[in-house]
Amino acid sequence: QVQLVDSGGGLVQAGGSLRLSCAASGRTFSSYAMGWFRQAPGKEREFVAAISWTGGSTVYADSVKGRFTIARDNAKNTVYLQMNSLKPEDAAVYYCAAKYPGRSVGSLGRGEADYWGQGTQVTVSS
Repeated sequence: QVQLVDSGGGLVQAGGSLRLSCAASGRTFSSYAMGWFRQAPGKEREFVAAISWTGGSTVYADSVKGRFTIARDNAKNTVYLQMNSLKPEDAAVYYCAAKYPGRSVGSLGRGEADYWGQGTQVTVSS
C-alpha cells in the first residue's frame, strides 16, 4: 500500500514557476514508477510526466516538454514536478500517481496507475 500526498500548488502569473511535491508513505517507494497528471475543469485527466524507479527514464506530454521537469528522491520518498514558463492553459488540479513496477513509465503514460494523490490546485493568471 502506498499513500501519496501532493503539495506545492498555488497561484502564479503566466511565465512564472512552481514546484510540486508528492510525498509517499511506505518503504517500497523506490519500487514504483511515479507520474504526474492534471485535470482542468470540464476536461478529462491528462498525463503530464513520468519517471522510472531509478530516475533514468522520463516521459513527458508534448504540451510540457522543455518547460516541466520530473525528478525523484528515493531517500526522501518524494517525487517533484518543476514547472517553468507556466501558461494559463497549465491551470488544473495536479495529481501524482504511482505504478508498479518501477519501469512502468509507459503504463503511466497511458493513464494506468495503482495509487493516486489527492491533488493540488495550480492557477495561472494571464
